[in-house]
Amino acid sequence: MKKKLISTVTAVAMGAALLAGCGAPIQESASTAASEETTASAAATEAAAGTSTETAGETAGDAALNIAIVSSPSGVDDGSFNENNYNGILKFIEENPNSKVTPVKEETGDVAACEKTVADIAADYDVIVCCGYQFAGIGTIAEENPDVKFILVDSNPTDADGNEAEFDNIYAMTFKEQESGFPAGVAAALTTKSGKVAVVNGIAYPSNVNYQYGFMSGVNYANKNYGTSAEIVELPSYAGTDVTGANVGGNYVGSFADEATGKVVGKALIDAGADVIFVAAGGSGNGVFTAAKEADGVYVIGCDVDQYDDGANGDANVILTSGLKVMDKNVYEQLNNISAGTFKGGNYLLGADTDSTGYVSADGRCQLDADQISKIDEAFGKVKSGEVVPAANFNEMTPDNFTGLN
Repeated sequence: MKKKLISTVTAVAMGAALLAGCGAPIQESASTAASEETTASAAATEAAAGTSTETAGETAGDAALNIAIVSSPSGVDDGSFNENNYNGILKFIEENPNSKVTPVKEETGDVAACEKTVADIAADYDVIVCCGYQFAGIGTIAEENPDVKFILVDSNPTDADGNEAEFDNIYAMTFKEQESGFPAGVAAALTTKSGKVAVVNGIAYPSNVNYQYGFMSGVNYANKNYGTSAEIVELPSYAGTDVTGANVGGNYVGSFADEATGKVVGKALIDAGADVIFVAAGGSGNGVFTAAKEADGVYVIGCDVDQYDDGANGDANVILTSGLKVMDKNVYEQLNNISAGTFKGGNYLLGADTDSTGYVSADGRCQLDADQISKIDEAFGKVKSGEVVPAANFNEMTPDNFTGLN
């Protein structure tokens, strides 16, 4: 199998992050499927017993695919990251009803456990979708199972030595999250009445820092170009430390699954005057949502997917808009490529130029007015063209000094 080693700062950072870390065709919604979700141990037992009705590694081009989606520690009904990937699979199955998917949840979030979960089931599926940084180490598993196709989301794979690598049977997608954070920041600056905005993150992995820096870049862009004067509120006690050990500021819960602390951080920011908060914190973000719902006049901005429904608060809604990382479309496209025999492995960085980043502006799914949307679209258009390049964790720019700010 062809493998190309890549030596980049991002690869080193990702490795450090990992050390620090985080029957019938299924056509129903994620919430229904989650009630039948297979745990890692159960999946391994089924595999050992030979209960799968499909033969692993079927010839590329067959219409029927036996697919597994492995998530950790939350499942495919998380309303965010994992569910968005799952929805891409469900769309494929809707159009290819002979295919099927098995959700597999590794419940600990431990890197070694995540890799073992994939290894235990690899021989029993045609395609395995792996959701998150904690699955970067599947490179050796892919080499041992050359007829299985892997779709790795939010990470590039590593080899047995921990070096970032490319594999013929792994399509790895990472995203320019800073491009999704940017319109969120512009929206916050255009909306705030208190003049104070904030971003809450989970853990300072590169993708999360990208969201933070993109948001801050967007706020600063609006202040520079649209006459706003929004201040970004940061709580020193919750500052983040990225995978290189650098202090990146911001407001980090320290977990993607700590709703209680998320609420504490959210309330502290509201008490400090923030009335628009961008939430990129996974399950911890639910606590921030709760804090906003219990306050008056506070908006939150969702992350990864359209979270408008999560913002319902009686007859009102606390969601202003959502920053989007479009994973479902890309998972769907790769499944079609596998089915058609046109799949090509490699590591791909996706952004606005492929409509893989953005924000929600649809009527009834956000609370932005026409003038705000016009300004955000203008600014995001410059991101798409490359005229504006928001700061990211490792692009050698800062939210105060990035391409297109001046």
